[in-house]
Amino acid sequence: MEPIDIVITWVDGEDPIHKAKRRKFLGNGRGETFAEVAAPTRFRSVGEIYFCIASILRFAPFVHHIYIVTDAQNPHADRFAARFFPESHIPITVVDHRTIFRDYEDLLPTFNSLSIETMLWRIPGLSERFVYFNDDVLLVAPVSPSDWYDEAGQPIIYGYWHCTWTARLVRWLRLPKHGHRTFTYKDSMLNAADVLGGEARKRFVRMIHASLPLQRSFFEQFYGQHPELLVENARWRFRNPHQFNPQSLFITYLALHNRCVLRPQGQTVIYLAPRPERIKKVAQSLRAAIVNRAAKICCINSLDMGAPEQQLGIVAWIGQRLGIDFLALRAERLRKQQAEERA
Repeated sequence: MEPIDIVITWVDGEDPIHKAKRRKFLGNGRGETFAEVAAPTRFRSVGEIYFCIASILRFAPFVHHIYIVTDAQNPHADRFAARFFPESHIPITVVDHRTIFRDYEDLLPTFNSLSIETMLWRIPGLSERFVYFNDDVLLVAPVSPSDWYDEAGQPIIYGYWHCTWTARLVRWLRLPKHGHRTFTYKDSMLNAADVLGGEARKRFVRMIHASLPLQRSFFEQFYGQHPELLVENARWRFRNPHQFNPQSLFITYLALHNRCVLRPQGQTVIYLAPRPERIKKVAQSLRAAIVNRAAKICCINSLDMGAPEQQLGIVAWIGQRLGIDFLALRAERLRKQQAEERA
């Protein structure tokens, strides 16, 4: 079986050094001061990386290698794995931004997921098949390689075709906020369709928030033919409305050439977005998730923005699925932080 690697992007935005670095580059005259692109929730970590790592070790033991891409930080996932999964032999490697931005160091530091994603394929030793996880994505049931790639090696993508002109109309009708229109996840996909041109100007694949199976050679060939697009997309330190989503570019291109498999979200992918104003809705979604035995993948969008009871309920559910008491771990981590502050 051809190896499958996992790539996870992560940052601890509460780290004082990272905070100071971020503040230094805000308002640098490149149109990057929009509140939403530098909102604290984009960088705040409340333990999601450990949910993600634990879920892979628990439910995808066939994985060849796990890479965590970060900015001069280390979540010490190897220690976590040794404590809770001593039988696992999956290597975990921390990859610094400087490694994937080699020869482009002038573009660093960056605080922009789209810029970082543009460079992920440059991880040294990365296998041809790799699955991309944001740190807010985790597995909630056993998976096999066939959940990500079919027998022919084609990626299996959760998503659907979206009409390009409809997306353009929605973007045009969107009311300005703070003097400009918000740049959304879908907008980055629309930009990818514009880059591809041709049939993509009529339709593109609307990706679901889930793990994304990718192919390293595609990005190597694409950026080899279009080096100017690599630099243009990776140069923004904070999200910019001109950027395209690299994964969307890959998926829409393959779908237009019948080289990937599209599947509906169905019951397989769970999406939770806890917010204080959505107490009832999120509670209902969580109850559905608890009894959903068909689910394999879950995305928890901005857990830090949830009300305390929402966070507790979701973390408890994750702990039950993964067999780890994450609530006790959070309390343990808090006691350690308080002791360090008193010292």
